[in-house]
Amino acid sequence: MLPQLDIKPDPSDTLAMEISEVIQKVSTMSGHEIWTSVADTVIKWGLKVLAALLIYLAGAWLIRRIRKMLRAVFTRRKVEPSLSSFTVSFVNISLTVLLFVVVVTILGVPASTFAALLAAGGLAVGMALSGTLQNFAGGVMILLFKPFKVGDYIEAGGYSGTVDAINITSTQIHTPDNKVVYLPNGNLANNSIQNNTASDIRRVEWNVSISYGDDAGKGIELLQKYLSEDKRVLTGPEAPDAPFAALSQLGDSAIILTARAWTHGGDYWGLFFDINKKIYEDFPKQGMSFPYPQLDVHVRNVQD
Repeated sequence: MLPQLDIKPDPSDTLAMEISEVIQKVSTMSGHEIWTSVADTVIKWGLKVLAALLIYLAGAWLIRRIRKMLRAVFTRRKVEPSLSSFTVSFVNISLTVLLFVVVVTILGVPASTFAALLAAGGLAVGMALSGTLQNFAGGVMILLFKPFKVGDYIEAGGYSGTVDAINITSTQIHTPDNKVVYLPNGNLANNSIQNNTASDIRRVEWNVSISYGDDAGKGIELLQKYLSEDKRVLTGPEAPDAPFAALSQLGDSAIILTARAWTHGGDYWGLFFDINKKIYEDFPKQGMSFPYPQLDVHVRNVQD
């Protein structure tokens, strides 16, 4: 038998009183009783840990199944990819947090205690994750107002590329040179976005510099000819305006001819590059010259 300890803690100190009671209880127990109590505690906690582990593994497996099921349902019903990816991401995070709460509760942490800890740490976590929460809200705004969707070609945040996915906090795009860029949804929701594929047709513009003294009328006729010969240029009801060419500017060392035409979004770059090539190859043959920036210096001989 262990000698009894006479410990009289301050009654206001609850933790000290509990420790005192445990010590007094242990001091009255035999060695066999102590080992039996320890074994029972180990078994009890071991069973809790085992149950928590099994529930965590089962829950993680179930979350994966739900994620796959949602993707399959969205694909079968042809739900917009941006909405489906956002929803799957949100459900995955929500279920993971719920699973964590269940596992902690099984380990013996009271739900009220856990809620108090969440409340106490909520402010700090909210401040630390203010950017993440802003990105989450931005993702919701993007899905509600739909300034772009998966597959659109956008320019935002100094980057341009095709949208691959709209996730819970960021939007993934790949650039023309196949780089993957993740743009925060908060910035996208609060700044300008240029959506180049929101409309089926786009206007192409060329600005061509020719030398002073060249026949500007002939240059305009050539530009109109190039546009009329290309089948990708839209005319009639399909195009808001007819193909257009005119003298637009009188520059310091050149005159500027401007041509404009409408085309389908998928033909934009092909038409732009091909007309550029025609201008470069055919203008000199037709007596048009491309001037270089120049500075004329006049020297006068000043005599006394």
